[in-house]
Amino acid sequence: QPHLVESGGGLVQPGGSLRLSCAAAGENLDYYAIGWFRQVPGKERERIACVSENDRSMHFDRSVKGRFTIFRDPDKSTVYLRMSGLKTEDTANYYCAAARFQDLCVTLRPDEYVYWGQGTQVTVSS
Repeated sequence: QPHLVESGGGLVQPGGSLRLSCAAAGENLDYYAIGWFRQVPGKERERIACVSENDRSMHFDRSVKGRFTIFRDPDKSTVYLRMSGLKTEDTANYYCAAARFQDLCVTLRPDEYVYWGQGTQVTVSS
């Protein structure tokens, strides 16, 4: 039952980079599939990326593929979303979520991510 805390958001210019953190102090997130989601007002929450437990699989939405990547901190308590080539369309509140799931993370439904952070705002603007 990890308590997830996102951080690392902020204001960045188009083309810039940010690294978001999803931290769960005292937990081993290697045991969980981790999803990254984003949401803007008036839109449904969108899954943009996920990684399976023990990194068995990884998936990126077409909107971010080639620009975003996920990696786990060696201390196992933190998962990062590294974003580069940021566009104004990437502006959103970003969330991480965790699920106990042993198959391909791309098959997870949003409601199967039972642990959620509170979000961190990313604003891409000149």
